[in-house]
Formats: sequence, structure tokens, C-alpha cells
Amino acid sequence: MKKDILFTVPSYFRDDMHIVAYRFGKGEKSCAVVGALRGDEVQQLYVCARLVSYLRDVERDGGIQEGRSVMIIPTAIGASMNVEERLWAPEDMDINRRFPGSATGATSERIANAILERVQLYRYGVQLTSFYQPGSFIPHVRLMDTGRQNPELGCDFGLPYVYVRKPRPYDKAALNYNWQLSGTQAFSLYAGKTNEVDETSAEQSFLAIVRFLNGRGIIRSEILPAHPSSIISSEDLIPVHTKNAGLLRRVKFAGAHVRRGEQLAFILNPLDGSVREVLKAPVTGTVFFMENGPFIVEQTPAFYMLAGS
Repeated sequence: MKKDILFTVPSYFRDDMHIVAYRFGKGEKSCAVVGALRGDEVQQLYVCARLVSYLRDVERDGGIQEGRSVMIIPTAIGASMNVEERLWAPEDMDINRRFPGSATGATSERIANAILERVQLYRYGVQLTSFYQPGSFIPHVRLMDTGRQNPELGCDFGLPYVYVRKPRPYDKAALNYNWQLSGTQAFSLYAGKTNEVDETSAEQSFLAIVRFLNGRGIIRSEILPAHPSSIISSEDLIPVHTKNAGLLRRVKFAGAHVRRGEQLAFILNPLDGSVREVLKAPVTGTVFFMENGPFIVEQTPAFYMLAGS
């Protein structure tokens, strides 16, 4: 294992912040894994830390295939993690909305540029990321529809779903989109949780990446068989919007199988506890995403569902 410093943010008041990468193996730049780009992505950082520990042992035992190499960047936003801020605290900016970045721009742009410069040389890329809306997903692999994507490769992760998403304007400033345009087969892996460590979904995400590295012939290690994957798109997801604001009391959670008309959640008046609205499943299927904040505002997608799954 080799440890590199990709970028340094100097500080007058404390130690400089270094963005570090861990490299395993030699030869072709086979796969890069990028972890937390936001200060609340604790689960993403944890999965990367597990990967670093695991690959260190795999390399020691000769399990990195000859002529292959892997790089792990656990986080690019340590300073914001220290103060529990989701955005890059000095600028109040989302680093995952600053790509491709600029070597002469603001600090968040220079961080994004330094990361992309290093990872765009790799054949495959995996970003452990989170959704803009606080909530829980069924762990899945996501990639942008840039015309260069190969969703069949995503099946090597062995997760239930590979989600191909049409990019919106703001996605064009995200790592996944720019990574694909640079020639890398890039995937975003949603690890179930964000600002807390959930061992079950973290294990699922960790094993998915190990399975992908095995399937692509990058490492050699024993791993559980893959789960058959379904390729889905934005059109397959059915939102369940709220009509009222209030406290959100959930009855069903991400991954639950529900019947049409079954109760998903109650929206309560936060002052007297009366029920303002009952959210019900519009179809029979699986809860793909669940909002997990204590409060919710009106006209918000509290759930996304997959019909018939």
C-alpha cells in the first residue's frame, strides 16, 4: 500500500488539511473509489476505510492481480466533517457540484479539479455518495445517462438494482457525470445511510465493491455470490408526494414490500398530534427511497416506489 497526498488546504489556525489516496498494486489504473465529498457522509467514509483495510490484506497475500491497481480516496472534506457541516464550510459549497473544477478557482473548485485529474485516468470508477434529500435507499448502483454508460457492468456489483438516471442541469457539475465524460466507466453507489454508520448496509456496500473488483479481474479473493440485478430508469420510480407539512411518522421503510393502498406514513400536526395526512402506496411494489427527517414540508416526495418488484 502507498499513501499519496492529492491536495493540501493550508490553515493558519490548525494543521493543514490533506486529501489523501491509498494505492494498491501496480500497472494499469484499473479502478478508483471516491468516498465522502460532503461533510455528513459518514457511512461513505466508513465503507472506504473498510476497503483500505481489506485491500491492504489482499495485497499482502498477493491477491491484487498482476498489472492492476486500485486507488481509494476516503474523503475530500475532512474539515467539514470536523464541524459536522454537509457543505465545504469555508465557502458553503457542495464539492460534488463543482466538477470539473478549476486549478485557479476557489478552493472547492481546486479540490474538485485535483480529484478529477487523478481519477479520470482509471478504467472504472466508484463514488460512494448520498442524495440531496435526507433519507434511506435500497442500496443500489446509479449511473448517468451520458450516452457512454454501460449499465450491464453495474450488475457486477451484485446489488438488486442498477439505476440509469437522465442527468438534470445540476448533475453536469457532479463527479459521476464528468468522470464518464473523461472516459471512465463511473458508478455511484448509494450506501443506504449517510450521516450514521449502519453496519448492515455498510457491509452490503463493501461487499458490492469487492465483488465488482473480483468480477473485473482486478483482485482475487473469496466473496459471496452476486444478487441478480435489475436495470431500472427514472420512469420506473413512482413518487409519493405530501400535500401537508408536519411531523413525519413512518410506518414502512426502504426495502419494504407493500400492497396498493397500504399505509406508508402519517403526517402529524407538530403541536397537537392530530393526523393531517395519511400517505398510502399508489401501487403494489417496493419502497425504494424513504425520507427520514423528523419534519417534512408540503409537495415533497416522501417516498419513491418501484411497482411490482
